[in-house]
Amino acid sequence: MNHNASLSAPPRRARRIVLLGLAILGVASAAFVVRRPLMMSAPMCMAGRWHGCFDTFNGVVLITLVALPLAALVVWALARRRRAAGVTSAWRMSLAEVGMVHGTVPFIWMTMMPGAGAGTVPGRVSLVPLRDLLTMGPLGIVGNLLIFAALGFFAPMRFAALASVPRILALGAGCSVLVETAQYVLRLDRVSSVDDVLVNAAGAVLAALASRRWWRTTAKAPSDQPRPAPVPTPAG
Repeated sequence: MNHNASLSAPPRRARRIVLLGLAILGVASAAFVVRRPLMMSAPMCMAGRWHGCFDTFNGVVLITLVALPLAALVVWALARRRRAAGVTSAWRMSLAEVGMVHGTVPFIWMTMMPGAGAGTVPGRVSLVPLRDLLTMGPLGIVGNLLIFAALGFFAPMRFAALASVPRILALGAGCSVLVETAQYVLRLDRVSSVDDVLVNAAGAVLAALASRRWWRTTAKAPSDQPRPAPVPTPAG
């Protein structure tokens, strides 16, 4: 059995290296594609101006990318503190907590940006399923899939009670309903659509399936508690 395990280790390591390389290539390609619109918002963001930075999609994406090193530093600090306290799965817990926030808040911010007729145009609601999918377009569908993707990816890793597809579906749908309701109540010149709820929830579920191998499947010994100290055995 040890011989078989040693034979399977190199292919597994090679597969991880290939996946990491593909991820780096994908991030680099995405950065190359969006570099021009992001750089258009850079002067406004560097000057700390609200208009042209925090009220535009490009500005929010740029701030999110710039804040990645800070998010990584927070993950490191939380993990180090937990490891010092004897908490198991310290790195996974810290990464999940920061990932949920850093990957979800910017998308909600962009979703809650007011339109040109905010405050004057009455709220609009679309309750017919699948009717608005044709008007979203590929970019709109991808954007809606990503809104709660980070939440669906990291939430079951952090909270054992959410480690199931139906619960992540309910979480994504519930959060989306709250966002759509806020858009309607605040009169942001956006359509509160049931299709948005469906696509947002689907994005959370797909992301949760991608992280399924890292889910915590038991809550008997929560990993956010320190490990019990070993009981010394009497000599002799």
